[in-house]
Amino acid sequence: MGSSLPPKEANLFKVIVKSYETKQYKKGLKSADAILRKFPEHGETLSMKGLILNCMDRKSEAYELVRRGLKNDLKSHVCWHVYGLLYRSDREYREAIKCYRNALKIDPDNIEILRDLSLLQAQMRDLTGFVETRQQLLTLKPNHRMNWIGFAVSHHLNSNGSKAIEILEAYEGTLEDDYPPENERYEHGEMLLYKISLLEECGRLDKALEEMHKKEPKIVDKLAFKEQMASMLANLGRLEEGEKIYRSLLFMNSDNYRYFMGLQKCLGLYSEKGQYTSDEVERLGALYNSLKEQYSWSSAVKRIPLDFLEGDEFREAADFYIRPLLTKGVPSLFSDLSPLYDHPGKACILEQLFLQLEDSIKKTGCFPGRTQKEPPSTLMWTLFLVSQHYDRRGQQDIALAKIDEAIEHTPTVIDLYSVKGRILEHAGDLAAAAALADEARSMDLADRYLNSECVMRMLQADQVGLAEKTAVLFTKDGDQHNNLHDMQCMWYELASGESYFRQGDLGRALKMFLAVEKHYADMTEDQFDFHSYCLRKMTLRAYVSMLKFQDKLHSHEYFRKAAAGAIRCYMKLHDSPIKATTEEGDEMSKLPPSQRKKLRQKQKKAEARAKKEAEEKTEEETTSGSSKSGKRQHARPVDLDPHGEKLLQVEDPLLEATKYLKLLQSNSASSLETHILSFELNMRKQRILLAFQAVKKLLKLDENDPDCHRCLIRFFHKVSSFPSPRTDTEKLIWSVLESEQPDISQLHGKSLIEVNRSFLEKHKDSLMHRAAAAEMLLVLEPEKKLEAIKLIEDSTNKLAPVDGVLGPVREWILDECIAVHKLLETVFIDKDAASRWKARCAEYFPYSTYFGGCRSSAVAYSVNDNVQNAPENGVLAYQEAKNEDSHSLNGKLHAFKDLTI
Repeated sequence: MGSSLPPKEANLFKVIVKSYETKQYKKGLKSADAILRKFPEHGETLSMKGLILNCMDRKSEAYELVRRGLKNDLKSHVCWHVYGLLYRSDREYREAIKCYRNALKIDPDNIEILRDLSLLQAQMRDLTGFVETRQQLLTLKPNHRMNWIGFAVSHHLNSNGSKAIEILEAYEGTLEDDYPPENERYEHGEMLLYKISLLEECGRLDKALEEMHKKEPKIVDKLAFKEQMASMLANLGRLEEGEKIYRSLLFMNSDNYRYFMGLQKCLGLYSEKGQYTSDEVERLGALYNSLKEQYSWSSAVKRIPLDFLEGDEFREAADFYIRPLLTKGVPSLFSDLSPLYDHPGKACILEQLFLQLEDSIKKTGCFPGRTQKEPPSTLMWTLFLVSQHYDRRGQQDIALAKIDEAIEHTPTVIDLYSVKGRILEHAGDLAAAAALADEARSMDLADRYLNSECVMRMLQADQVGLAEKTAVLFTKDGDQHNNLHDMQCMWYELASGESYFRQGDLGRALKMFLAVEKHYADMTEDQFDFHSYCLRKMTLRAYVSMLKFQDKLHSHEYFRKAAAGAIRCYMKLHDSPIKATTEEGDEMSKLPPSQRKKLRQKQKKAEARAKKEAEEKTEEETTSGSSKSGKRQHARPVDLDPHGEKLLQVEDPLLEATKYLKLLQSNSASSLETHILSFELNMRKQRILLAFQAVKKLLKLDENDPDCHRCLIRFFHKVSSFPSPRTDTEKLIWSVLESEQPDISQLHGKSLIEVNRSFLEKHKDSLMHRAAAAEMLLVLEPEKKLEAIKLIEDSTNKLAPVDGVLGPVREWILDECIAVHKLLETVFIDKDAASRWKARCAEYFPYSTYFGGCRSSAVAYSVNDNVQNAPENGVLAYQEAKNEDSHSLNGKLHAFKDLTI
């Protein structure tokens, strides 16, 4: 480095490097300028100056200097290395790898470049290259522990666990008998536990157990050691020894569910599906009774039996579990019991138990069979529990009556208002739900959770402006909306995006969905620093676990929702292009190609100029806030498109949608929504075989799904309308369809009309299936529109097979009824049928603002304020648009004081 310089300048060059490493950027710049005054074209100095400027957020100057330096000295490994570091800082990892490889051609044994290259290979999952680079590092520096560990981890990630074990054993062979010293004991113990987990992963359980016994004194993390030992003994079939260790673990922590499951496995009393014979249930009951005596304070030992007990035994155990929690007043009790509602019959037993407890407390002030008086709050928490129970069962009218009784009993408990808001949301009154959530928030202005719940309710009611004002109460000063983005507040962005999409504001919706996608890109980048940190600190098991998590990061629910939302926005944009964009495109299409190209270039230059001016303005504002190192304080990037208008100005919306669809197909292939979106997108793009592939995958996942049936009928109806194939490509597509069609069992010897008819016959009792069959009847035989509408209107809302104590529960769900109403309005385009359906559903869902139910807040407003046309999501959204400033951030429940329930 700096070898071509005289001694004085060579020393200055070393100062530049040291200043960069210690982040003394001003000092480094000063030294670089001193060299460049004498040697203005010295390549390595130019590159280092560019690297320092990059750290000072002067990227354009940095790239210019580094490229100039590289041009002046193409055979310098320093210039190539610096160029790679520049690309790495901008997350251009593939380009950075190319630069590093060029640097290694000049200096093949440079340890720093090899180390940087290995980090990028781990980041990009170039595992073969990662193994090679790590081997080279170990060869060059075999006395460095991190090189041994890195080489072993590289083989593990490359699915060669046995080789990784050999490397770790070879490394242990280089150590002295008294290793490790006191300050490295934990790190060495972590390496040993990693090696044991590798042996277990390779199926060498006996060897792993032998290693555990042998190395036990050197392992510091005794809890992890015991857990791994117990698991291994259970897998080896040495159940008595495993049971002994699990019991000792329970003595340490009697509320750890995994220890109870492990103990059950050792006793042969564990089932993945939770299904047990009567003999097993009896043995499990005896086990947990003995554990209950030993760990009387444990919550888990009382809760777990509720999963396997049945009948009277279940009722007795549930009663024993619930009573103390009602006395104590635990708001999360229903969330704890909620999984039991998926077990047949248990919901009815719980209902009878809850009502018995309520009745006894009301009459005697005591629990049944007791003489000790309960505190007054016990009745309130019992009513709280009962209301959530009826909400879960879909009986919102009873739930509201119970929660109102609880509020009347103790009006100061915040949880009551939150739950009432949740019940009203399930009942369809989104505006009243938002008002109650806001009232709960105003009762404790320092509670972030209440604030977040209130914001969510407001977004569900399409009160976006008010939701944003409420959300920023818990953000930092300054550009508050950007703070929500900086905090990666994805639930807020998703809910906002959905609200904007419902309101037809595609630009803002798209902006919100793409913001979530960016967060996931940031999470992927955030793993970069751990590639060196975890090898240095020896947190190897956590490191490998983190890498596996990162590999399936895009299968997370939030990303799936954001990607699906973005695809829907782009498809809607394709179906209904923005008027201004369309007119502009028409004008541009009239121009000759050369002028069109010039116009596009002019537009790009204007955008770049505007962006540069905005950045310069921001730089001027933050110049005064420079740090001592010379690095400017991070200026917040300027949002040049706050309403997402530029996002809508894409030439090919379907091409943009395809990018996100590919991510969904590779990470969420088991989701029906992925393949429905794939079908819709490819039908718009006229990609017949890809659409057919989506249909086949849908049929494989769930052939009885209504949307799956729609896709099947629409696809083959569309194909049947095509003219006979002429080109070779069309003939090939037809031959593929003809060869694949016999595999679809629904089409065997049947016309599409018969397929639709048999689907209807098979699912005649389901509203959504009848609606799908009616829609397809309209597609296949448009002249039978009235018959199709009659199919929907003849649906009956039967009673669900549930023995409710306080009345029947009907099968229809509010969201499904809303979907049917929209189908009648937009697809059948029959206002009379839609209004008949709305009137009918208003009876079934009296609290729904969408249907204008008699008990909804929309009707209350129309009576009191003569509001004739209530908006879709309730009147508060309308009121907000009319007079946004009228809302107070300290509660607005008074708006609903006349709403009787």
